[in-house]
Parts: sequence; C-alpha cells; structure tokens
Amino acid sequence: MGFLDNSGDIILDAVLTDTGRFRLAKGDGSFKITKYAFADDEIDYEKFDKNHASGSAYYDLDILKTPVLEAFTNNTSTMKHMLLSIPRTNLLYLPMLKLEEGNTGDGGLKRNATTTQANTMFAVAVDEDTEDELFNTTTAGAASDGVLGGATFKFGRFVRVDQGLDTTEISRNFTLDPDLRETRYIVEIDNRLGFIVDSKGTPRTPSFIDDDNVATYNFSFGADTPAMINNIGKTKAEDSSIAGPRGTKFTFGIGASLELNTSTFLFTKLGTSSNTWSSSKTTDQNFYFIDTNIRVTGGTTGYRIDLPVRFVKKA
Repeated sequence: MGFLDNSGDIILDAVLTDTGRFRLAKGDGSFKITKYAFADDEIDYEKFDKNHASGSAYYDLDILKTPVLEAFTNNTSTMKHMLLSIPRTNLLYLPMLKLEEGNTGDGGLKRNATTTQANTMFAVAVDEDTEDELFNTTTAGAASDGVLGGATFKFGRFVRVDQGLDTTEISRNFTLDPDLRETRYIVEIDNRLGFIVDSKGTPRTPSFIDDDNVATYNFSFGADTPAMINNIGKTKAEDSSIAGPRGTKFTFGIGASLELNTSTFLFTKLGTSSNTWSSSKTTDQNFYFIDTNIRVTGGTTGYRIDLPVRFVKKA
C-alpha cells in the first residue's frame, strides 16, 4: 500500500497482495490482518540537506517532494526496505546482516568472481555431471570459489550469514543486547529453481509458496536439528567479519530443483548458455545457467540482504 498526498489531505491507498486476495477468497474466516509492516523504498535520504541556505525547515524539502508509488499487488516487488521501530533512545548503531566469506572454517563460502566484479555470486551445480565439471577435485577435494553442489552437496559447502554491530567503536567482547539479536531468519527463493537445505544436505520444508512460485522458509533459534542458527564466538577476530558485538550466524545450503536437475526446459526459457559460466572458468564445455537472487531477512530487525545465485548445468 502507499500514502498519497491529495490536495492537502493524507490518503491511505491500501490493496491486498495476490497472496492476501488468495487467502481472502477462501471465505472460511481464516483471513485476519494481525500485523503491519512499513517500508520507505521510494526515499533517498541523501537528499537531506542540513546546509540548506534557507534554514532547517528546508532540510528535508526534497525528500518530502519525492513521489510515492501507487499501491500495487505484486508482493515480490514491494517493501524491500523495511522500517524498524525501536523504543530505546540510547542506540548509536543498528545491527546488520553480513555475508561471511572464507574467514572461518565454519561455512563462510566465498562468492565466485565475474568478468566485471569480484565476489558477486554463488554458483549451484544442478546435477552430478555439473558438480564434477565445476569442482576442482584434483586438489585435495578443494572446489572453485562460490560453487555449491546442488545435487549431492559435495564437500559440505554452505552459505553463512552473520549478524551483529559491524563497528570498531564497540568491542566485540561486549554481549549484543537481546532485542538486537536475531533469533529467526526468513529465506525466500524461487521454488522452480531450488530449495533450502541444512548442513547435512537435508531439504527443509517451506512455510508457504505464493502465487509467484516464491517459497518462504522460516528458521528459529534452537528449532532445527542440526542447528542452522548458532551463536557467534566473540573472543577471536577470525570468528566472524562482524567487527563489533556479535549475535547469531545462519548457515544453509542450496539444492537444485528436480526440474533443473533433469531437464533444460527452464534454462532455455529463463536462462542462457555459454562456455563461460564464470570469468575464471572458460572451457570447451558449454553450460546452461539461470541467474536469480535468494533473500535472507532477519525476523527481529527486518534487515535483509539479497544473495546473487547462478544455477549452472553442463550442456
């Protein structure tokens, strides 16, 4: 939904998303609105000008003039930047999520480089032939940066997201306050392409799949075996790239869907093919690949990050 300024009156323009309309259409009385979320996707806070020549009344003038999008129903395109309400007034820093890349032996898979920018994506090999092609099995079982085995989960390679205050102004030895500590993570992935697995390679069950085929997974601290959410050590710098007080770490793997594993249909419909699936891996072999994003959101703070993922299949 959106707030529209109409002739001096503030108008609330609210519409149900496709998922909301689906649940309302059931007509069984189960549709109830119990929570609200707010976002500021349209706002560019760099337009706040504290040096405006006309004084403080004009500092945020350009922000207030920013057009607000009319409400629309596609839930995958709205509310990407959530607002967070914290009643405390003594906070100098807010917690964040940060991708952990290679700093520890506990997860921390590095992303793969592309021709234009280093460390930009993860690559998921969708079948065993592709795993054998992409993994460097000649060097003591080591594998290429950013490559996950989406069929057999070779070498136990997983994605890890860390949470905490990423600042050197507060020592990492301090304990993160409970209301800033993430105990729940939400993962969204295109269900046509893949699914989420735990550290043993066991597929997890999504909470729901919406009309856009986006699967949403909910993970809570202490609720999964093996544990997918754990506390981060705070005594060693190498325990995490979070510089200040640390909260939790969330480790997960990515499996390839049966459709990608057994067929090239979606690759030809949604993706492309090339002998260069990565700038560092140009071979005589041709590959199909599809690029997508996996979104990880903290259930406590609403902070979210999008992880670029490339599903790769040997042609």
